[in-house]
Amino acid sequence: MSGRARVALCAAAATLMTCCALLPLVTEPTWLIQLIPLVALQTGVGAAARRVPLGRALTVVAQALVTLVLLTLVFARRHAVAGLIPGPDAFRYFAELLRQGADDVSRYATPAPVTDGIKLMLIGGALVVGLLVDTLAVTFRSAAPAGLPLLALYSVAAGLSGGGAGGLWFLVAAAGYLMLLLAEGRDRLAQWGRVFGGAPRAPGAPEAGVVAPVRTGRRIGAVALGVALLVPLALPAMHGGLLDPAGTGVGAGDGNGRTGSAVNPLVSLRDDLNTDDDRQVLSLRTDTDDVSDLYLRIVSLDEFDGTTWTPATRPVVGVPDRLPTPSGLGPDIRRGTVRTTVRAADWYAQSWLPMPYPASGVQVGGRWKYEPVGMTLVGERGQTTRGQTYEVTSLDVRPTARQLAAAPEPPAALRDRYTKVPSSLPKVVARTAREITAGADSHYEEAVKLQDWFAVTGGFQYDTSVKVGRGPDAIANFLKKKEGFCVHFSFTMAAMARTLGIPARVAVGFAPGTPQADGTVAVNQKDAHAWPELYFEGVGWTRFEPTPTRGTTPSYTQSDTPGSSMPEEALPSKGASSAPSAADSPSAACADGPRRLQDCGSPSAAAVPHRDDAGTDWWGWLLIGLGAVVVTAALLAPLLWRQRMRARRLGGHGRTPRGAAAHTLAVWQELTDSAWDHGIPPDESLTPRKAAARIVGLGRLDPAAGAAVHRVADAVEQVLYAPRPRPAAGAAEDARRVAEGLRASVGTGARLRARFLPRSSVRAWWAVSARWSALRARAAALRPVPRRPSGQRG
Repeated sequence: MSGRARVALCAAAATLMTCCALLPLVTEPTWLIQLIPLVALQTGVGAAARRVPLGRALTVVAQALVTLVLLTLVFARRHAVAGLIPGPDAFRYFAELLRQGADDVSRYATPAPVTDGIKLMLIGGALVVGLLVDTLAVTFRSAAPAGLPLLALYSVAAGLSGGGAGGLWFLVAAAGYLMLLLAEGRDRLAQWGRVFGGAPRAPGAPEAGVVAPVRTGRRIGAVALGVALLVPLALPAMHGGLLDPAGTGVGAGDGNGRTGSAVNPLVSLRDDLNTDDDRQVLSLRTDTDDVSDLYLRIVSLDEFDGTTWTPATRPVVGVPDRLPTPSGLGPDIRRGTVRTTVRAADWYAQSWLPMPYPASGVQVGGRWKYEPVGMTLVGERGQTTRGQTYEVTSLDVRPTARQLAAAPEPPAALRDRYTKVPSSLPKVVARTAREITAGADSHYEEAVKLQDWFAVTGGFQYDTSVKVGRGPDAIANFLKKKEGFCVHFSFTMAAMARTLGIPARVAVGFAPGTPQADGTVAVNQKDAHAWPELYFEGVGWTRFEPTPTRGTTPSYTQSDTPGSSMPEEALPSKGASSAPSAADSPSAACADGPRRLQDCGSPSAAAVPHRDDAGTDWWGWLLIGLGAVVVTAALLAPLLWRQRMRARRLGGHGRTPRGAAAHTLAVWQELTDSAWDHGIPPDESLTPRKAAARIVGLGRLDPAAGAAVHRVADAVEQVLYAPRPRPAAGAAEDARRVAEGLRASVGTGARLRARFLPRSSVRAWWAVSARWSALRARAAALRPVPRRPSGQRG
């Protein structure tokens, strides 16, 4: 096996060994088995292209095309031309698979099922990394930079795996990279020959030329391992979001007092509302007589970026025996105690524990942690609700309208945090909020006016099939179209409340379920819900219900006087019967009193407020445009470089003898490069006169072009050998005439290659390598050389 073939084999092995770090992310390893022959084919095509030989750029292009064909064969065969050639339908299908894969990544906790979208992301990403590694290590003979794509692949795997078997996969990936380095070093040594002389060796002793590279390889390996272990400690960690892999955000814990990845509740909410099979999620048994206010809260979303709401990044602690009193709840607020036993379905795997809010105590088995600010429980190390039975003791807080209206201003820190809105939020949001709440005497009256406008008087319709777009304009579109489902209503009301100075956040969970004949309450998938929570000092976080036909209107916001937004001050905590009505009724009829999904029908199609499924998102088009620019620039780089060099060499020059001599040599360089581009490589061992004769003969030039070659060669000999060179006029025109003659003597394919993939463009890489070597030599010269002891004793 040749040295380069050995390096190519090691590059493929290093890619596959690094891909092993992705195994903990998914449930099945079948994708890796499927990846092995694809990487082998990709490597084989590169080896064949280099053996032909093709130019470096053509080798990379050939491997890229084969990679695309392989992905088409595996994933989009039915959408391709002749089942193999990717066309527009295949690319559209790839885009759809990638979109589905992104949704699956945000939906599932690790290890996730190997869906088609996730499989495309795994295999496609691995093949791209494999192509980069092969290009750097084999095609361009530089194995050290090939560690960068391998490091990127391992970083993604390590970041999302939550640390599972991280040490083992690091050692596997590091071993693959070191193997690649040693193979490339051995190949370089074989090309150099015996450059390590040293003292004569004893019989049977290894040659110095063998020991030195091995010792150097060990040193490189030790340094690489040390850097890989120490650098991450100095890098800033990335936190936040529902898929926080670093372990400090809300989600499944990692066992170190931190949290990790978990199922995205908004994606789950969308799926639950649009399922055709409305399966039971939870079964409740409670000691309260009125279940119309028994909301089950999963998580609170308190970070607002103008587009959507997400949970803040917070630490978690062990679950205390008795949970603390909710923040802001004063002693003069009426409250009762409710005990609820919850049994989760065997198929329902949620990393947050659904509980009535505010919970004062939880008895649950398994690995759970407590997040104090949001008062939620999150599972650690893959703990979910699947098949769990747990008991929750919660407070039934019963504030009056007078208490809410008389609430003082909240603490400044809380107000600043929970009234923050981004500058990108459309002005219409704040303007509409002020118009709706005009005349209100308190934040409480403003909140009631907002709720009633969405639920009763504003003309809004509950509809899950609408599309309101993506980005900051999504809320403005919802206010204009007045159609949406609970996420739209809760997101928008919370944003409006913040513009009015009312601390607000969004809660995600389940609306009250349906009482059963056996005394239990069934909570189904379509009971998934989102609602705003507004903060009032002395009461705490308080639920509001702006979504028409869903949930129940809080008793402290209901009005006995038609047309009045102010509720009865001392209205007791009450709610209408939670039993579903016998027949559907329009949303207008369902607007007042308890509002249930079972009472008012709704379409089943899904929409989320931050996605527009009708087309590619703007950022997607931006990435596509940037990718097209990068690809185009890479393809045109040799052409542009050659044009620039040609213009510099054949352009103006100084009129001094030295300037004329430099110009003549530059013209000769351009002439020989033009010949090289057309298939006549330069031969530095020949004199200019013999080189000119070789170009004329091999290029089959006509007499005029041949005479131009010889005139330039004579001028070069004058510069090189004459004591007083005669300036040569018209050398640049002669070089252009020779280039035209060379183009006329070859076929169309050779002309296109000479123009778009000129062989002489390799000089650019040589120049970069020379500058890099000079920089390294300069840096080595600046390092102090330790002085050896003289061996003399004082």
